[in-house]
Amino acid sequence: MSKNTPSVSYSSTLRVKLSTRTGALGELMTAMGRAGADVGAIDIVSASRDAITRDVTFTAASDEHVRAVVRAVEDVDGVEVVNVSDRTFLMHLGGKIEVVSKVPLKTRADLSMAYTPGVARVCEAIHRDPEKAFTLTIKRNTVAVVTDGTAVLGLGDIGPAAAMPVMEGKAMLFKEFAGVDAFPICLSTKDPDEIVRTIKTISTAFGGINLEDISAPRCFEIEERLKEELDIPVFHDDQHGTAVVVLAALLNAVKIVEKRMGDLKVVVNGTGAAGVACTKIIMAAGVKNVVGCDQTGVLYRGRRENMNWIKDWYAQNTNPDNVEGNVHDAMRGADVFLGLSAPGVLSIDDLKNMSAKPIVFAMANPTPEIMPEEAEPYVAVMATGRSDYPNQINNVLCFPGIFKGALACRASRINEEMKLAAADAIASLISGSELHPQYIIPSVFDKRVAEAVARQVEEAAYRTGVARRERASADASA
Repeated sequence: MSKNTPSVSYSSTLRVKLSTRTGALGELMTAMGRAGADVGAIDIVSASRDAITRDVTFTAASDEHVRAVVRAVEDVDGVEVVNVSDRTFLMHLGGKIEVVSKVPLKTRADLSMAYTPGVARVCEAIHRDPEKAFTLTIKRNTVAVVTDGTAVLGLGDIGPAAAMPVMEGKAMLFKEFAGVDAFPICLSTKDPDEIVRTIKTISTAFGGINLEDISAPRCFEIEERLKEELDIPVFHDDQHGTAVVVLAALLNAVKIVEKRMGDLKVVVNGTGAAGVACTKIIMAAGVKNVVGCDQTGVLYRGRRENMNWIKDWYAQNTNPDNVEGNVHDAMRGADVFLGLSAPGVLSIDDLKNMSAKPIVFAMANPTPEIMPEEAEPYVAVMATGRSDYPNQINNVLCFPGIFKGALACRASRINEEMKLAAADAIASLISGSELHPQYIIPSVFDKRVAEAVARQVEEAAYRTGVARRERASADASA
């Protein structure tokens, strides 16, 4: 599948008026097919003696491709284009989430208990014992999804308002996959001090904080400060969500190629938030030889160009052989490539220079570091960040379940043991008999995932002493 392949993200509905002459519909379909459209539903809207109005749903590869399809339709004799609707934009009209009441307000008694005067008794109870906020308010199951809009998807620094649709989507995923309520908070500042101060100020209403799309290296400082200054879980999903799912996939990939974590040479291309977190988690899982690369080249002890404090840490704690050069140099003899960088970074020659049975996770979106079609003859296991290829590395496999587990036991933080437990839970859902080079990670729609992750994360929280909710006796004896 290539970048010119139609995608549902460019799904449109074309309303057309066709003459009733024989063959008009066939000519319309032929024109759309020749223009490369993937036609779906065809519905009649209205009909008269002279014309039939139809809605034709199709997918394209880009905005320009949609326009090319429309032009092709306009050239068909007897066809009039009435309207073109972008189905993705229609989905976003008015936003994608809403707040709904959990209890009815149909009588005076309902109102008296939900609001004044009855609510005063609940307020007083929380005032006497602030911990009751976890049981008597939405705090027990609500997460703030916080961004400053500086590192949004593959779009970069587009600002907080333009980041809203992504944050709304994140809130949808929390609810749909784990039953966790989440709300987007988009901050009109890039100042780390102000971001930390603001999140601390609003944290009263939330049981957890999910940081999202904040650029490196500021994201590291912001998360570390919030973890120290708040008593609720703080989780930067771009870092740790990616890392957890990468580790889960790697745990299964090494089984296929019959290698051990401690023997791997792993090249990480892209040492931003996700690259650093992936490095830390795979090292915690036993990998000893990691070589990181950025746009300047390999990170090694003594490098001076294009460095910052987090890259200094990286250079000091990885690359045991102190390899220098560029990513192509680093790839020689590598067992694993983790790409969190840019399209087209890898060549077939790079794959040929890797060790036997190489593993390649090319996760740049929307275009990977190397396309799976090119890589397939030369790799043992391939994964990407895309949903239209096997083995999608998608954060939705972990963050809903991680927060579900953390909230259930009222964890004060999400620690390394909880992240490792989440990765193990995801990986273990694929049995030995099911494991295959094209099936190393569960589907995002696998309903077992969030429950399995939540269960193991909660267990790890109790085991490591960060859970604050007393276990029920049945749990304690399990």
